Amino acid sequence: MIDIIKGLFDFIMHIDDHLFTMIGEYGVWVYIILFLIIFVETGLVVMPFLPGDSLLFAAGAFCAGVVNDSGETAQLNLLIVLSSLLVAAVIGDGLNYWIGKNIGLRMLSWEIKGYRPVKEKYIEQTQAFYAKHGSKTIIIARFVPIVRTFAPFVAGIGRMEYNQFFRYNIIGGALWVIGLTLTGYFFGNIPIVKDNFETVIFLIIGISILPIIYEAIKHQFTKNKEVN
Repeated sequence: MIDIIKGLFDFIMHIDDHLFTMIGEYGVWVYIILFLIIFVETGLVVMPFLPGDSLLFAAGAFCAGVVNDSGETAQLNLLIVLSSLLVAAVIGDGLNYWIGKNIGLRMLSWEIKGYRPVKEKYIEQTQAFYAKHGSKTIIIARFVPIVRTFAPFVAGIGRMEYNQFFRYNIIGGALWVIGLTLTGYFFGNIPIVKDNFETVIFLIIGISILPIIYEAIKHQFTKNKEVN
């Protein structure tokens, strides 16, 4: 488990290097790999730690073409990346909604070697988002790691009306995929960004988890206030 976490952390923090290597080694299969990462992160509630935001930004940068220190170029097709990852994000959320609606409550008690893959605290954080933002959580949660994975799951558990869920799913998926990918496309190869890619990834992760930190602090403050 520790090795997996270390490997995932290394992939996230050096996603530009790994993506460059993947493009060179796998060619067009990279599009399928990117599709699967986004699909799994949004579609399987037990995989909330995959690098959705940073992956979209990095993929956008590679759509503009990335040149390494040896002068080699790696490039992805912008139209294919946008369309395939949008489909992955939408059907991923759709699958997660279905899982939540049909087996969600049973999953809360599942354990794998004493470890609960679906942690109750994540459900509580997501429910807090729903309480504050209502159905728009499906859109807003796209930009918040962990909550992004659990929002459609909780919507399924709560049996949100599907047509309403689907509408927010499409809007949120489009804003998330297109917004972050185009941000990487236009800004990912600016020298100061390219030379400090790890720092930029840290900033993306940091900014995206600010809502979680805010809700956690607010919840703790309210809890302490009630106790006193």
